[in-house]
Amino acid sequence: MDTLLTTAGLRGERAVRASFTGTATPGNGRRTVFDCQNGRSLPVSALARSEDGPASTDDSVNRAFDGLGTTHDFYHEVFNRNSIDDRGMRLDGYVHFSAKYNNAFWDGQQMVFGDGDGEVFTDFTGSLDVIAHELTHGVTENTAGLAYHDQSGALNESISDVFGSLVKQWFRKESADKADWLIGPEVFTPGIEADALRSMKAPGQAYDNALFGKDPQPDHMSRFVHLPDTERGDNGGVHINSGIPNKAFYLTAMGIGGFAWEAAGLIWYEALKASTVETQFQDFADTTYQKAEALYGAGSAEQLAVLAAWQDVGIQITGVPAGVARTRSRAPHRNGGTGRQDGLTALTKQIGILTTQVTSLAKDVATLKGKK
Repeated sequence: MDTLLTTAGLRGERAVRASFTGTATPGNGRRTVFDCQNGRSLPVSALARSEDGPASTDDSVNRAFDGLGTTHDFYHEVFNRNSIDDRGMRLDGYVHFSAKYNNAFWDGQQMVFGDGDGEVFTDFTGSLDVIAHELTHGVTENTAGLAYHDQSGALNESISDVFGSLVKQWFRKESADKADWLIGPEVFTPGIEADALRSMKAPGQAYDNALFGKDPQPDHMSRFVHLPDTERGDNGGVHINSGIPNKAFYLTAMGIGGFAWEAAGLIWYEALKASTVETQFQDFADTTYQKAEALYGAGSAEQLAVLAAWQDVGIQITGVPAGVARTRSRAPHRNGGTGRQDGLTALTKQIGILTTQVTSLAKDVATLKGKK
């Protein structure tokens, strides 16, 4: 309860600070990590490591420092983004926040890391994808600004999961088929039977134990969870219904193949930048389809993968007839493969089958007319 109340306050601060986008002091993405020494006041925290200083003797400090740097480098090298706000925002992290604090949080200006209670959760600096997830909330604030409730909030959480996982995959140089697609597999203590906080590959299957119950995430719109837009209701299920767009991204990445941060990641990043505060699942799905066409061409393997992925989670792209292009093309692009040609070949085959069926139907109709 203490963690929930504190987190609610931090989330409120994040929402307020997000309304002042552009006021952060540019710092070329410089990192500074402070030690809260289990206190709650960030301004009185002690400097633990700076960009130009030596490594700390505190592993939490070094992990936070490295996680901030890896996330910064990912956005810079993959998307040419200059830090979280694309204007060189400095990256400050605060470790050992409060006592037994079971969370890590981006408050709109800096990262806050709890140590965990040692019984359920461990030190949150130990999970790179959790660090990248939280920092990506800052990217979202400075692009679409997705409102933190209902479907827009679930998209907000999903975007953080997507790029949190991509940062980890990029750091490990893992292809889509080799990645674990888990968010926070390191945060639980060994005594907790759970794979991770969430699974993008299999929403609803990250955990199932007596303490937490079963993972409530849906993987299809038919199982969308309707909750009240309150703190107790997870702001309309933002952490729960994010499983649906999460699964869509996983399917897209697997359909394209290769490194997920390349084509699939670029499509999602461009769609994020083109989204608005109240963007819904349908809006975002349509935008990813349009961005796939703009980036890779109409009917490309990448666009077909996007289309099939959203269809598989129960969202039909606006203006595209149901059942069209359910092809799961394998298209490793930048690192080899012939997926685009395979996708076009499959689409051509589909068109050929439909043409044959229409021709046969026309003959049947002609025969019936002749009998009359």
